[in-house]
Amino acid sequence: MSRKKTERQLNLVICLLSTRRYLTAREIRATVAGYEEADTDGAFKRMFERDKKELRQSGIPVETGGDDLWSGEEGYRISRAAYTLPEIELLPDEAAVLGLAARAWRHAALGDAAAGAMMKLRAAGVPTDSDAAPALTPVLATDEPAFLPMWQAVRDRRPVVFDYRKPGAPAAERRVLEPWGVVNVRGRWYVAGRDRDRGERRVFRLGRVAGEVEVLSSGPPVRVPEGVDVRSVVRAHRSEPEYTARLLVAEGAGHELRRAARRTEAGARVEEGRDGRPARRWDRLELPYADLRDLAGAVARFGDRVVVAEPAEARAAVVEHLRAVAERPPEEGGDGPLLGDGAGDRRVSASAEQLRRLLMLVPYALSHDVRVPDVAASFGLSERQVLKDLALLWMCGLPGYTPGDLIEVDLEAAEETGEIIIGNAEALAAPLRLTADEAASLIVGLELLGELPGAAGGDALKRVGEKLRAAAGTAAEEFADSVAVRVDLDEDEREKQRRCGEALRAGQRLHLRYLSGYEDEVTERDVEPMGLVVQDGHAFLEGWCRLRGGVRLFRMDRVLDLTVLPEAARVPESARRRDLSGGVLQLSEDDARVTLDLEPGARWVAEEYVCCGLEELGGGRLRATLRTPAPRWVRRLALRLGPQAHVVAPAELAERVREDAVRALQGYGERPAG
Repeated sequence: MSRKKTERQLNLVICLLSTRRYLTAREIRATVAGYEEADTDGAFKRMFERDKKELRQSGIPVETGGDDLWSGEEGYRISRAAYTLPEIELLPDEAAVLGLAARAWRHAALGDAAAGAMMKLRAAGVPTDSDAAPALTPVLATDEPAFLPMWQAVRDRRPVVFDYRKPGAPAAERRVLEPWGVVNVRGRWYVAGRDRDRGERRVFRLGRVAGEVEVLSSGPPVRVPEGVDVRSVVRAHRSEPEYTARLLVAEGAGHELRRAARRTEAGARVEEGRDGRPARRWDRLELPYADLRDLAGAVARFGDRVVVAEPAEARAAVVEHLRAVAERPPEEGGDGPLLGDGAGDRRVSASAEQLRRLLMLVPYALSHDVRVPDVAASFGLSERQVLKDLALLWMCGLPGYTPGDLIEVDLEAAEETGEIIIGNAEALAAPLRLTADEAASLIVGLELLGELPGAAGGDALKRVGEKLRAAAGTAAEEFADSVAVRVDLDEDEREKQRRCGEALRAGQRLHLRYLSGYEDEVTERDVEPMGLVVQDGHAFLEGWCRLRGGVRLFRMDRVLDLTVLPEAARVPESARRRDLSGGVLQLSEDDARVTLDLEPGARWVAEEYVCCGLEELGGGRLRATLRTPAPRWVRRLALRLGPQAHVVAPAELAERVREDAVRALQGYGERPAG
């Protein structure tokens, strides 16, 4: 069925591209091969309506109009001007930039759209360099199930209905939104628009959307207010610190708090050793904060190594937070069913994919001297599938379908020598224009590069962006302006990334003072740099760590100091760059599995961290199973969450968390009940 459908739709495209006038549905039914299978007028109408819809979804501009003023019967055609990709000329540096922009989506929801755009450009003879700058790996992740429907709603200017769970709320609330755009800020996707029920602009984090997003197909299209900058709307949504807490932090501890502090007084207090414990030196920090509960969690995760001195309300909040952990009795874990990642089936139908391939294959083969293995590699197919595509192409052509009307394909040459020889295919010789998704994916990828210091030449980035927008068309350009990616790097982070880039180009070793993401400790590392990875809003240095004896990723905002050494980098021959198809976090079968019961206010854990199992417990509560190589990190996470979470398994880890809370309470002169 799929092959027949593809063949019918390809014949329809060839027919509508070749006609100079509008063809009525009756004429199409009588002339286009494949519609003879419809036994009744109703069956034909349903078949033809589905075909038109799928062609338009693939970016094929099927126009509606009429030539006969007397009959008034509607007709159809495809305008070559609207179908054909405008001519684009790229310089080598522009081709390199465009290749990087497409690479950003390789493992994300729009990977197929970006790859399709690059293939269309290559089919048009545009030089594209997908292997440019191999040392840099930009990555955009779209793990949120709500991303694709929100993206499509913004593209089509349609309102959406969804359930949204605010942090700390006991249940999700129903929202009706007129979306203006989607924005990625520091790795998190947000949608901004007008909340119909509240009559005001609102910003929603996609990771907090519960369940499916319903796109409303009826009613007027969404109107975006003139002059609205979606990026600014999202940025204004973020709160600023309003208060200051004074903390005592043990020497060599609390590094993340130290980095956020406004002022640090070293050696402000010395505590003599007692009961066999060594003496401790304490530093005094002034830490800005906006929310008392967030402050309590940020302090509690460091256990007995951080104590709030003042204000009194902040001190009391931390004591209450720790007491909830220390006094909570052990609970037995459950074995409920595990939920999947909720991503859903995002693939288009096989026939639609094959049709798009064929519409790219013909101009690609006509403009290049390509062979079956080349096409298979470019399209990500097996050679057998390429031969099947060529065989289907051989059955299609102009109405009449005589040997002189059909596309000529030398199948024997393709099977025996791999040569692709196509003739009599002038109707499909022009490459298809970029769809809105394809154009926007590249434009957003270019925007990501523009946010990264040293990622690409600014002039080349600007030039290729202008050329791509000109070729995309007005609708695609307007849609691309509704999507933004923001990477908030401070000047220190940008400078470190710039020096990493210089070390990579010069082939020099780096020395890092690095704050571990799992442990509250700083280590000294000598690293042989291999590349830079940009995952959403975070930059990583990838390299061979001499301390650990393996390839590691170092998040740049955790690099406290970076020095380019006057020594040549020596990466072991066996070292390989990481496969990022599953994201930056690399999981292992040796990782510990930890199960947490999360209250509604702690559901963000399932948004922030990779979970291998999720189970709804009712009342907005969630059971999450994490995989981690560092169980001690989970102890810090559990202390941070306090009364909002409980370690269910393993039982030994749950007991360690309780002991950590008891020791931390002693720093406030408190003891748990009992």
